[in-house]
Amino acid sequence: MTTGSITRGPIIRALRLAVAGLAALTLAACGINSVPTAEENAKARWADVQSAYQRRADLVPNLVSTVKAAADSETRILTNVTDARARATSINITTDDLSNPEELRRFSEAQNQLTQALGQLRTVVENYPTLQSQARFADLMTALEGAENQINVARVRYNEAVQEYNTTIRTFPDVIGAKIIHGAKPMEPFNAAPSAQDAPTVDFGSMGGDAAAPAANDNAAADQPAAATN
Repeated sequence: MTTGSITRGPIIRALRLAVAGLAALTLAACGINSVPTAEENAKARWADVQSAYQRRADLVPNLVSTVKAAADSETRILTNVTDARARATSINITTDDLSNPEELRRFSEAQNQLTQALGQLRTVVENYPTLQSQARFADLMTALEGAENQINVARVRYNEAVQEYNTTIRTFPDVIGAKIIHGAKPMEPFNAAPSAQDAPTVDFGSMGGDAAAPAANDNAAADQPAAATN
């Protein structure tokens, strides 16, 4: 082996490494890696949203049973809560639906109905001092408030992840890989419902009668996705 061959060997290897590194950077700059990374992050944050909603749904049966034992006359309100929970847990959203505004709207509306029913229930139990003093009920309400806070945090983080993903697939150079390679579509965020600032109303004079119109949403109202503008 000549001296020239020995000298060229390290140079060729170095050039190959440089080319490989440049190719990797070029691919990353075109959204090959950044787009799926942002997408998977948004999907993970959506899983957090679903988990938070499920935690709330799991608390509702125990809460209803506890209230029912002390407030049998409030059957309509308890029925509304139970029915709303059934609707909220019957709608399943997959990650493929995160770009479907109609499916997210249905999911959000069902969760919003449960939030409204729980808002009514909170208002009702204010008339039962004995119920409020029960340790089990107090623990359930504390857990439910924690679940509502967890839902709010999860929705905020999901919206942040969606914003990052939607920005990634629309900006250069990531838009190249997003459109040509991944066929990426914008994801739908959650927006506050129009009635989110309205307090729930309960007509105590009509308890036990025909069901009245659903109460307005409370401040913890579940959000609904924005219209498809992306």
